[in-house]
Amino acid sequence: MTQARGSVPIDGVAMTAVGVAVIRARESQRPDRLYDDPLARTFVEAARAGFAETEGGVDRWSRIEAVADAFYAGRSVAVRLVDDAVRAGIESGCRQVVLIGAGLDTRAFRMPLPAGTRWFEIDLPELFAFKEPVLAAAGAVPGCVRAVIAQDLRGDWAKSLREQGFRPDEPTQWVDEGAIPYLPHEDALRVVATITELSAPGSRFGVARLKADLNQPHYHELAELVGGDPEWTPHGLGPGAEDWLREHGWRTEFRGWDEMVAGLDRPAALNDPDVGTVLAIRE
Repeated sequence: MTQARGSVPIDGVAMTAVGVAVIRARESQRPDRLYDDPLARTFVEAARAGFAETEGGVDRWSRIEAVADAFYAGRSVAVRLVDDAVRAGIESGCRQVVLIGAGLDTRAFRMPLPAGTRWFEIDLPELFAFKEPVLAAAGAVPGCVRAVIAQDLRGDWAKSLREQGFRPDEPTQWVDEGAIPYLPHEDALRVVATITELSAPGSRFGVARLKADLNQPHYHELAELVGGDPEWTPHGLGPGAEDWLREHGWRTEFRGWDEMVAGLDRPAALNDPDVGTVLAIRE
């Protein structure tokens, strides 16, 4: 595991994937867990060891755990909702899944997937420099054909995706668990335009409609940890996302957050009818 510890992302956006792994590991330990992710604990142990080897790393690790605790309730439920979305996409006939900003996701390893499923993960090179050695050391084997595209979303990731075997003539389940909101608005639009170009009829894409009080201390702490400006400015697709999707050949349906979490027996309701997910299906 030495190689993996040495390449752990200790700052930048890639570091947020470590925090999400902390959340998934914590959820997996619960008797009433919403999902079981054994590899999350493996990532957490490797990351903790890597942070301990850097100057100030022990303190930074404590801060990551504190931020993960602050985001735990909503973020863990969100992981389960994406699990459900992937299942729905598979059931609808999608045999390609593409993760935009895959982070330390392990669904290709932990979810039952039909034979012939092709799984693609796109993220920064520094993220995969940590992730892949940890998976290899753990002897992890995916339950499908899995390919990684180590590339910034602002680059020509579509070319790399095709070179790895992606078929734009087949329906795709697209997954974004928070990468697009980190992008400046114009970059976010370019990513979604590329997704649109690559999507055959029947492809599916979920776009979160969120509200966040950026004045809350845990948002400031997260921004400082990733090396950004604590005074966050609006990024991502913005409020016009659903209109853009409809205008570009997607059929959309809004699903409220409280409705989606109602059956999960967790105190995650937000009591805000405007928060939820826009499910887009390519026509």
